[in-house]
Amino acid sequence: MVVSEASDRVARTCQLADGVGSLRFVSGRRQQAMERLGLRRVRDVLLHLPHRYLDFSQVTMIGYADVGVEATVVGTVDKVVTKRPRPRMQIVEVYVVDETGVLVATFFRQPWIADQLSQGDVVALSGKVTFGYGFKQIKAPFFEKLGDANARSNYARILPVHPVGEGMSTSWMRRIVSSAIEDAGDVCDPLPAGLVARRRLLSLGRALRAVHFPSSLAQAEEARRRLAYDELLTLQLALLVRRGMELEGVVPFVHTTDGAYGRALVEALPFELTREQQVAAREILADMAAPQVMNRLLLGDVGTGKTAVALLALGAVADSGTQAAMMAPTSVLARQYAEKLGPLLDAVGIPWALVTGATPPAERVPVARAIAQGATTCAFGTTALLSDDIAFAHLSLVIIDEQHRFGVNQRLALRQKGLGADLLTMSATPIPRTLALSVYGDIACSRITHRPRAGAGITTVVIPPENVDLAYGAIREAVARGQQAYVICPLVDDRDDGSALDDVPQRSQSGVANLHSAVSTAASLARSALRGLRVEVLTGRMSADEKDDVMARFGGGEVDVLVSTTVVEVGVDVPNATVMLVFDADRFGLATLHQLRGRVGRGDIAGNVYLECGAKPDSPARQRLSALEATNDGFELAELDLRLRREGEVLGYRQHGGVTLSICDLSQDADLIEAAHQDAREIAQDDPRLTRADHVPLAHECVDRFGAYFEEVGQA
Repeated sequence: MVVSEASDRVARTCQLADGVGSLRFVSGRRQQAMERLGLRRVRDVLLHLPHRYLDFSQVTMIGYADVGVEATVVGTVDKVVTKRPRPRMQIVEVYVVDETGVLVATFFRQPWIADQLSQGDVVALSGKVTFGYGFKQIKAPFFEKLGDANARSNYARILPVHPVGEGMSTSWMRRIVSSAIEDAGDVCDPLPAGLVARRRLLSLGRALRAVHFPSSLAQAEEARRRLAYDELLTLQLALLVRRGMELEGVVPFVHTTDGAYGRALVEALPFELTREQQVAAREILADMAAPQVMNRLLLGDVGTGKTAVALLALGAVADSGTQAAMMAPTSVLARQYAEKLGPLLDAVGIPWALVTGATPPAERVPVARAIAQGATTCAFGTTALLSDDIAFAHLSLVIIDEQHRFGVNQRLALRQKGLGADLLTMSATPIPRTLALSVYGDIACSRITHRPRAGAGITTVVIPPENVDLAYGAIREAVARGQQAYVICPLVDDRDDGSALDDVPQRSQSGVANLHSAVSTAASLARSALRGLRVEVLTGRMSADEKDDVMARFGGGEVDVLVSTTVVEVGVDVPNATVMLVFDADRFGLATLHQLRGRVGRGDIAGNVYLECGAKPDSPARQRLSALEATNDGFELAELDLRLRREGEVLGYRQHGGVTLSICDLSQDADLIEAAHQDAREIAQDDPRLTRADHVPLAHECVDRFGAYFEEVGQA
C-alpha cells in the first residue's frame, strides 16, 4: 500500500511537466487564453496563485458597509443601466439590493457586463465603498455571479480570485485550478524532510491546496509563505551553484593589499575617507587578500564616494603586479572615471588607459598593445573592453559600475579575460537588504549610506502641467546667473511607441500619445519657452562621438539647457547645473527619479527639481512622487519603490531579461529571505552540485525555475 501511494505520487509529480492541454476543461480557446497568461504546463497552473480572496465569512450587509472601506457584499440585481456620457465612453451601472439597502456597482468601458448580469441574479461584489448621487457605490468592483439565492452555500467561505485575461473568466480559472489540484496536486516534496520540519513548513501538496482553496485567510497566507520560501531557496541555490560552476577549476589570485601604491593613493586623495568608506575599503581589500575569488557589491547613493573606495582596490592591483578593468555603462561615465582617477594614478606612477567605442583606431592599437603586454595596469572603458582586440596579460580585478545595466553574459565575458579575477560591482541605485539578499544572494554587500560632502542640497517639487511655467522661469533665472539646467523626457522622439518605458505601468487614459520626447521638446523649447538660450539634445541613440561632444560642451558651459532622456541618470557630473525639469515624471520609477535629481545640487549651489505630472492629487502616481518631495534618502525611497513595484522593475530586469520573483513579497517576507539565504548557503557548502540523493529533487526544481542562469554560464 505504501509503495502504491509513493508510485502514485511520483506519477503525479511527473505530470507537472505535461502541457496545460492535458488538464480537464482546457482546450481550444481556453488553452490559448491560458498560454497567453504564461500557463503552458500543469505546474504553471498550480503556481498561478490567487491575487485576492473574497471572504464570505466577512460579508457585510449593504446598509452597514462603511464608506471609504473595502467591503464584500452579496445581493440581488435589481436593474442594469447602460450610459454613454461620451461617444467612446460606456458606463454600466448595476443596482444591487439586499434587505438593508441599495448599492450601485459602476463599470467603466466594460459594456459586456450588461450582457452577463440580469435582474434577479445573485452577485458578490468587492471593492472600496464610496457615496454619490444618493447611493452607496463601488466603482470597478470585482464581482462574482452566484446564480441564485441558494448558490452561496455551494461556495467555500474563502473564494479565490485568480488573475485572468481575455478569453478566461475567474470562475472557469477556478474550476481548472481545482481540477489540477485534484489530479496533480498531491506531489512529491522537493525539499528535504528535515528542512521542512526544522522550518515548520507545510508540505508542498498541502500548501498548493491551501493557497488556492483555503479554509481561512490565515491558512492561505501560511501556504503562500511555504511557496515563497521554495521560490527563494531555489533562486539562492541556483545562484550559488552557478557561481560554483563559474569558478570550477579556477585558481584564485591573492592580492597584496598593504603595499606602497595603495598607501600612496590614500595620501594622494585630496580628502580623508569617511568611516563608512574606510569600512567598505577594508571589506573589499580583505576579500582581495583572501584565497577565494571576490564577489562583492558596493552600494552607495548618489555622491557617497564609491569611486574613491574603488581607487584603493586599484592600488592593491598595482602592488600585486597585475591588471584591473573598470567597465561603465556609458562612454560619458567611463571618460569621467579616467578624468577623476587618472590624475591620482599618474601622481603615484600607476599606468592607465581609456577604451571606448569612440577611441580612434590610431589610439586604440597602441592602447590594446600596452594592455596585452601588461604595461597598462588599469583600463577604464565601456563594453569596448569586451572586444576581441582587448586582451589582458594578467587581469586580476574586474570592477563593473551600475552592474544591473549589463547582461549576465557581458559581465561573464569580461571576467573570462582573467580567470580567477576578483569581481567588484558598484551601484548607485540603493537596493533594500531583502532585495540584495534574494536577487544577489551569491554576492557579499558593502554599503555607504552617507555623503562625504553633503553639497548644497536639493529641493524637489511636483507640479501639474499647467504650472510648468514655474520651472521655465527657474531655468531662465539660473541661466541668467551663469548656471545650467536639465530637461528630462521619457521618449527619444515622437515615433516611439513607449515600449521601452517599463519603470511603471502605462497610463491607461493617455497611453504614450501625450508623452514628451527629447527631440521635439528641445526644438519646441528653443523656439518658445526657452528662446534665446543655448538648448541641446542628448539621447542614447546618438553615436558615442556625438554624445561625448554634447557632454563636453555642456560640461564646458557652452550649453545652457540639456534636453535628454535618462541617459544622464548615471555618472554625469556638472556642478554648475542647478535646475532640472522632468516631464511625465509618473512614468519613471522612484529609483530612476532619485538618480536623475542627483545630477543637480552637486556643487556649492542648491539644486531645484521640478517633477511635472498630470495625475490627480489623490492618485497612486501622485502619492508616489510625493515621497520624493518628502525625503532625499535613497534607501528609504528604495524600500518604498520595492513595495510599489516588482523587484525586476526596480533593478531594470525587464530590459535585460532577468528572472523576477512571482510569489515572494520582498517588502513583507524579510524573515523568509533571511532563512532561505542561510539554508541555501548551508546546503551549497555541504553539496555544491546538489548531487546527494536527498538534494536531487531540489536540483531539478532549481533548473526548472531558474535554468536560464545555468544556460548563461554555458554560453559565456
